[in-house]
Amino acid sequence: MLQEFKAFIAKGNVMDLAVAVIIGAAFGKIVTSLTEDVIMPIVGFIFGGADFSKYFILLHAPANYTGSMQDYAALKKAGAAMIGYGSFLTAIINFLILAFIIFLLVRYTHKVMAEFEKKPPEEKPAGPTELDLLKEIRDELKKRAD
Repeated sequence: MLQEFKAFIAKGNVMDLAVAVIIGAAFGKIVTSLTEDVIMPIVGFIFGGADFSKYFILLHAPANYTGSMQDYAALKKAGAAMIGYGSFLTAIINFLILAFIIFLLVRYTHKVMAEFEKKPPEEKPAGPTELDLLKEIRDELKKRAD
């Protein structure tokens, strides 16, 4: 069973999948940083807020909470019931960026594959077959024998 598992792991598809997951996770971090550190501050500036991810609706604060009712991180840490629509919007934008980039990669891959499939395989110039060569040799030997 161990040998079968080693053979399964060594197959190209499994290794390719593992590499894709690792690169995808790293790429997801890049897109998250792009969204949170570049795009959302611009969106927040346009709509009049410095940090768009801290927009929320407080439903209920814990009874023993004594901090600021405007501090999203402290309320979240305290376990307050909130609707964090700013964070949700950031996640949606993050997803859309990632989905669009994946769409572009898949589209490019399909385009390259279509070009590859269009090209007919290069044909070697037709030359004499082995049978033709053997006939020529036979005819040449007959000429010399005569």
